[in-house]
Amino acid sequence: MIILDRNSSETARSYAMRVLLYNIIHVELQPGSAVSENELSSALSLSRTPIREALIELNRIGLVEILPQRGSYISKINYAIVEESRFVRLVMETAVIKLACESITDDYLLALKQNIEQQKACQTTKDGDRFLEIDNEFHRLIFECAGKMWSYHFVEEQMVHFDRLRALAAKSGYAKSTIPDHEDILYALKRKDAEMAEIFMTRHLTRYQTEKTEIMKQYPEYFTE
Repeated sequence: MIILDRNSSETARSYAMRVLLYNIIHVELQPGSAVSENELSSALSLSRTPIREALIELNRIGLVEILPQRGSYISKINYAIVEESRFVRLVMETAVIKLACESITDDYLLALKQNIEQQKACQTTKDGDRFLEIDNEFHRLIFECAGKMWSYHFVEEQMVHFDRLRALAAKSGYAKSTIPDHEDILYALKRKDAEMAEIFMTRHLTRYQTEKTEIMKQYPEYFTE
């Protein structure tokens, strides 16, 4: 498990939640694996109370299973939930990308170009975790330039299940199409061509279906039957 630094303004519960969420999304805590309140308490230098509260919250959003008399387990990846998360993101992002074509500035175009260069660097070093973070930043920039950050945070909250599949794709080398897709999206934004941008974004957010098949073959134990 990766231990993140605690922010000075962060409560114990918020810190425990952030660390657990990071490790679940990046599959450092593997689907189906047991989690111990005592071990987490020791690793994060926290009492068991904020750990328990974080696990209860993660149970509420379907990322942790709490079984009476048996303990807590990281939930396996439920493909039906992944598909719904992806659906929400597709609806929102295809709408936002068209708005971005109307409002994008040279500063945002430069930021997106620099972001793609960072993605290429992560691909070279095979840093899957960092690649996923920069990928998220690419999409955040599009929402920001369209003036839709509230919508971005809404989508972000719905994406935790889909993000585990994306993390596995990045770690396993299946996300090879991400950079070319982002370059195509940037091209459409430069041209301010909303129809083209929507087509490219739709293609980008549906590629996971092919990647999913390969990932499920490689990690069958991570998925619910």
